[in-house]
Amino acid sequence: MNLLFFGDIVGQAGCDKLRKELPRLKRELSVGIVVANGENSAEGNGITPHSAEHLFQSGVDVITTGNHSLRRREIYELLEEQSGLIRPANYHPSAPGSGVFFYDNPAFPLYVINLQGRVYMENVHQSPFEAADLLLGQIKCPNILVDFHAEATAEKLALGYYLDGRVSAVLGTHTHVATADERLLPNGTAYITDVGMCGGRDSILGVQRERAIERLRTGLPVRFANETEAVELHAVLLAFGKNGKVEKIERVFVP
Repeated sequence: MNLLFFGDIVGQAGCDKLRKELPRLKRELSVGIVVANGENSAEGNGITPHSAEHLFQSGVDVITTGNHSLRRREIYELLEEQSGLIRPANYHPSAPGSGVFFYDNPAFPLYVINLQGRVYMENVHQSPFEAADLLLGQIKCPNILVDFHAEATAEKLALGYYLDGRVSAVLGTHTHVATADERLLPNGTAYITDVGMCGGRDSILGVQRERAIERLRTGLPVRFANETEAVELHAVLLAFGKNGKVEKIERVFVP
């Protein structure tokens, strides 16, 4: 089974680009399952029912999120429906929704786990390492994908090695810049520090660069807007073999 995972999708422009390109990618790469990080899919940031449904209707099977997952309260009901939209599993138990989703496909059952880092980010309820241990103690399925939404490269690498051989893949999101370190770890887990984003190339993490520069230069509040031109897609393709092992991980780029 081939699985295609898209990094952070930024705004309506990112959603539209994915909808345009995904049918072709699925055909050319023989993709059976599509997972995407949609935590910035709404204009501004966060995710709304509209942006989530847009992704589902475009062919995404499971949507992961991150530190902006609860930014928009209107998404809470959809999170509770367990419809393939998840938020980080190491949030407080009172948070709406779940941090794990079982993709019930008889030919290829798959668990998708969402975790959030703690280094240089908002302090979440539970360590991602502890949360992963608890979840893996309950899962009886060889095919397990982890979206680790984190800032620090060291924390991402640490979780990757910590879960090496226990999950199929650990894919980093959040920094919006694709890294060139895709690999199979010593015990067989596929890993990349950051998949990248689906957003405007000539931007700062998907935001119009003039506004981001003004915010950083002055330290004053600035209303961000997403870049809508020259939108590119960053993803990774996982080729699953038997018993939850990924045989190959490769970056996918659509300019």
